[in-house]
This record gives sequence, structure tokens and C-alpha cells, in this order.
Amino acid sequence: MFESAEIGHQIDKDSYEAAVPALREALLEAQYELRQQARFPVLVLICGIEGAGKGETVKLLNEWMDPRLIEVSTFDQQTDEELARPPAWRYWRQLPPKGRIGVFFGNWYSQMLQARVHGRIDDARLDQAIDGAERLERMLSDEGALIFKFWFHLSRKRMKERLALLKDDPLHSWRLSPLDWQQSKTYDKFVRHGERVLRRSSRDFAPWYVIEGADANYRSLSVGRILLDGLQAALGHRGRVTHRPHAAPLVSSVDNRALLDSLDMSQALAKPDYQRLLIAEQARLARLMRDKRMRRHALIAVFEGNDAAGKGGAIRRVAAALDPRQYRIVPIAAPTEEERAQPYLWRFWRHIPPRGKFTVFDRSWYGRVLVERVERLCSEADWLRAYGEINDFEEELTRAGVVLVKFWLAIDQQTQVERFKEREATPFKRFKITEEDWRNRDKWEAYSDAVGDMVDRTSSEIAPWTLVEANDKRFARVKILRTLNEALEKAFRG
Repeated sequence: MFESAEIGHQIDKDSYEAAVPALREALLEAQYELRQQARFPVLVLICGIEGAGKGETVKLLNEWMDPRLIEVSTFDQQTDEELARPPAWRYWRQLPPKGRIGVFFGNWYSQMLQARVHGRIDDARLDQAIDGAERLERMLSDEGALIFKFWFHLSRKRMKERLALLKDDPLHSWRLSPLDWQQSKTYDKFVRHGERVLRRSSRDFAPWYVIEGADANYRSLSVGRILLDGLQAALGHRGRVTHRPHAAPLVSSVDNRALLDSLDMSQALAKPDYQRLLIAEQARLARLMRDKRMRRHALIAVFEGNDAAGKGGAIRRVAAALDPRQYRIVPIAAPTEEERAQPYLWRFWRHIPPRGKFTVFDRSWYGRVLVERVERLCSEADWLRAYGEINDFEEELTRAGVVLVKFWLAIDQQTQVERFKEREATPFKRFKITEEDWRNRDKWEAYSDAVGDMVDRTSSEIAPWTLVEANDKRFARVKILRTLNEALEKAFRG
């Protein structure tokens, strides 16, 4: 796989200097066109052998192009803030928005390779990490991102020659880092495992480019031309490339029975029982959140449900049990301009809590398979693939110690009408009711079908859905608190 990057590629000085002006001009034009169109972001992953010119090449690209539109990020040592969250969080928050270029050093491939070379993971775990990277890149590509992956290569002989040349040179020995010396001892392992990574993760939507790094002129022109060709091709293709979904959208059950129809909506609590149980469950939650075992976990509660199902009231009862410093409530509405410039899940990744903390999502990432599906705000392909992306997302969270609890608050149509009219008649509740709420009632069946599909496709052992019979608000609030407490206790036992 690296044979062609060990044959001594080189470009003479005159040829290099003759080619650079036109390449720089074309790259700059493409970069400004990228900003102007603002249709997609560009992500450049930098990997490979130490000393093969990775840093020098990126520095040169910043000179050739407009550095104000390029964000260079490095992911060597994890900060305390990063260590307190799932591993992918650090990458998600650095993703470039549409119209800009992001360059990632020390990215997910670098991390998995170092872990394998130094024996912290085995081949099976490496393959799992590669599969995870492929899923992430496919999702980014499906969202429109243009991905370049560069492996800068040096033969073992070239690497040794470089080390020998620099170590005794007082003017340039500073360029050698501990990682250079370390890799000189692990070169064979690094290349062997690197080949496995490239072989398993080079795909049409995110291919690898292997660049011989011994000659600066050759590597600079090679990287510049690859970027230019890719940018020009993507900018010239005005339509978004979408994969045709393999499966037809799910439709209503042939016997017209929906999942929500199976709920017993008559369940209720008398006021004295409610007050007693509410206080007991709130006290239980307060104790659990202060438990020292909470330091190993974060808690996320997702609240979805019918309009007027009582999500806000339930959230207030949960929050009332806790110190405000322990939790954060994130209301999800229509995406902002900043959020529309990023992949769909970015707006949720940015709010993932650190260990010991609790985040409540009032509406959530399930909007794509609910309101966006029913209102046709996204394509059929987008919401069909979202099920798999959401399952991957939630698996990443739970694997990192996040306790994820998902609630769908269900009411029947008659109860909804009564609550709508009550809101209209109560001055301080009038803001809660809009024309859109009344209009959505015409799509009750479509939303019921979407909820059934959502639960069928995303309720798993690691992140099950809890369906809450919410005709009686008291019953619903106690069930929600009890479910949160049981989830935390289960996590603590594990």
C-alpha cells in the first residue's frame, strides 16, 4: 500500500516554482467560491509518519490560501473538559461550518493507531474503532461534507536519514520531538497497523491519499493539486448527491393499530398520593445526583411528546429536586443559521454534559424522524438514514458512561383539545398555544405512525424509550421521576 510512496518522488526547483503561481491562484479562487456558495464544509485529516512534512505542508497551504477561512485543530493530549465527555465530543465541536475548511491533526485515526502500536487495544478493538470512524465519515459525507484524508509517508531508510541529519545540527535539532524518536523505534508496527487502517477505511466518500514526504516540492504540489481537483469538482456539482434509500418508508400498520393505541390512558393518581410520591421520588433523585458514583456518569433526559402533553410541567418537577448548578435545560427549536451550517447532530453534541452533570433536552435529535419527516422539511433519504445515525450517536454516549433516558409523553386527542382550550382561556398560558398547534392536529395519524417507527427503530437495551401515559399529569410526573431514578440506580450497580 505504501510502495509508491517509497520510490523517491521529487520535483526540481525550477518546475516547482513554475507551477506554484497558477496553483495558488486556482486554490484561492476555489476557496472563495467555497465561501460564496457555502453549500458544504471541507474536512482535511492529516496522518502519517513523523517528519514526513505534515506540519510544513499545512503551513504552506495557509500561505497559499486565505488562512482566515481555514481552522487548524490538533487533538494530542485530551483536556480535562474533553476527558469528562464521550471521546467524539472533542471532534464534533471543532467541525468546520459550511463554506470553510477544517484541518485535523491528531484526529481519530492518529488516536487509534497510537493506541494499537502501544498495545492499549488489540486488532479487534482497532477494527471497531475503524468501523466507528467510517460511520462518522459516511454521516458527514451524507450531510454534504467534502473529506480529504492524507497519509504522509517516509520509508524507514528516509526516516533514519532525517534523524541522523537533524540530531547533530544545532540550528535544526529543535525540529525533532520525542514522538520522532519514539516512532523510530516503532516504525514497523506503525506502518503495519497504518496499512490496516487505510485498507479498511478508504471509501469513495472519504478516500485516502498517500503522499511521499521526502521531497518538499513534490509533496506540496501533490497535496495542493489533490485539494484543488476535489474542490473544483464539488463546487461544479450544483446538485446534492444523495443515495437512493434502499427501503421504502414505513407506513401505517395493515390492521390500523398504532403503538400509542396500546397505552392505558386511564391511569391516574389522586392528589394526596401524588404529593406523597412526588416528594419521595424528588428526594430519591437528589440523593442519587449527589452520590459519589455519579462522578463516573452523566445523565441525559430526552423529552418528546404530543403538543400539550405536559413536557414543561414534568421538566419543572424534575428540576425542582436539584441544585440549579447540577443541571441544564436545552430547549430545541428550529435550527439557527450557525446550526444549519453544520451536520445535523452537531447542535446536540455541543450540549453533551460532563460527568456528574445532568442535561434535559426539551425536544431533541428525534425531530428529524418526527416533525421533519411529517412536515417534509428533509428528504426521505435523510430521515431514513437518521435512525442509524441516532443509534450510533446514542451508543457512543452510553459507552462513555452517559445514562440516557428517553420519554415520549402521550395524550389522546380529546385531552389535547381540552388543554388547548384551557390555554386559550388562561392569560398566562396563552403564549403556549399557536395556530400551528391547531394545524398539527390534522396530522395526528401521521405523527402517530412516525412515533411508532421511531420507537421500533431506536428503542434498544442501551437507550430504551419510556412511553408515558400523560392524560393525567400527576401520574406522568411521578412515572418520569421514578424512571430517571431507576436508570441511575441501574447504572450505579453496573
